[in-house]
Amino acid sequence: MNLPGRPHVPARSELAAARRIVVKFGTHVVTHDGIELAAGRVHALLETLARLRRRGLELVLVSSGAVGMGMRALSLQERPRSLGLRQACAAVGQGHLMALYTQAFAQLGVTAAQVLLTQDDLADRDRALCVRTTLMRLLELGALPVLNENDSVSVRELIEIRIADGGQGPEVAFGDNDGLSALVARALDADLLVLLTDVDGLYTANPRIDPDARRIPDRLGVADDDRGRADGSSGGGTGGMASKLAAAQLVTEAGIPAAIVGADAPQVLTRLLAGEDLGTVFWPTAPRPARRRALAQGPRTGALVVNDGAIAALLQRKASLLPIGVLQIEGEFDRGDLVEIRDRSGRVFGRGLVNYGAAACRSLAGHHSTEIDAILGYRGYDALVTRDNLVLTTDGR
Repeated sequence: MNLPGRPHVPARSELAAARRIVVKFGTHVVTHDGIELAAGRVHALLETLARLRRRGLELVLVSSGAVGMGMRALSLQERPRSLGLRQACAAVGQGHLMALYTQAFAQLGVTAAQVLLTQDDLADRDRALCVRTTLMRLLELGALPVLNENDSVSVRELIEIRIADGGQGPEVAFGDNDGLSALVARALDADLLVLLTDVDGLYTANPRIDPDARRIPDRLGVADDDRGRADGSSGGGTGGMASKLAAAQLVTEAGIPAAIVGADAPQVLTRLLAGEDLGTVFWPTAPRPARRRALAQGPRTGALVVNDGAIAALLQRKASLLPIGVLQIEGEFDRGDLVEIRDRSGRVFGRGLVNYGAAACRSLAGHHSTEIDAILGYRGYDALVTRDNLVLTTDGR
């Protein structure tokens, strides 16, 4: 969904075009009180995700709840205040949380894949490329990635981060996986971010204390007065509305809509995608930066010269660029840099983000992917440039 910049709020029906969606379960979605599992709610949501997956949607689930489930397993009654105890609870609870998702999804015919990240993983260019490649491969294989922040090693509960765009991105604070879900949505160039929580959207005032508070259905971006309305949820999580607004701002600035919706509404995800007036949708104020256009027009640091077989594979079979098809490496570059793909005559017919640095590419050129481990001593990727990080500049575009 690539929404053009426009001064009016789009129709909710445009959400039906979303095909790659990041869904975030907050602590208050997974648990009743920060500790006890909300089994009925969670299973109902997983059934909806499975149905959407069968419709062909690409879904990524970002789930909180590990600390609470660890507290339950360790018979702790109060939310841990110290970082060490919180990390210990997360280490115990993550296994229980993932077992729940694995078993429940398996019964629904869906393969779940656990991915533990820290926000720093998405703030570093090389690691962010690795995360994107892994998640895209899981989606291609039909799996449903289940992500959580790796609280057992993360040392910051509310983190200031800088987006992996050369250090020029916004610095914002997040909690309860809100930031992680926003970063993942940006990394995957998602069509929609859905933040499921215990309140059904953004209100003009705190609905728990103001009976006249009204839900705000749609917004163009996140306004300054929205932050003034933010009032954190009750105990049990680390997010709150302010954190969700920061996440919404981060994705809308990247051209991706964000929805904050209550998890208790029946069939909430299906109805949201059908265009119903649920929660609050924050719409982009500018078009999404075209990833393929950025790859085609960005500054290049080197080039891979390839043979005719590789050209045919790239143009006709939409394949990744394997080392066996590479004849020569030009220039110096690092892993994650943008390089040109050229034929023997020097004609540029593609550009992409390279999975290995120039020295490694020179060692691998002309070899089979099965030889990578023997040549380099490790095997990071079978391809020098994966298809998802490649744009062609001919009719094969």
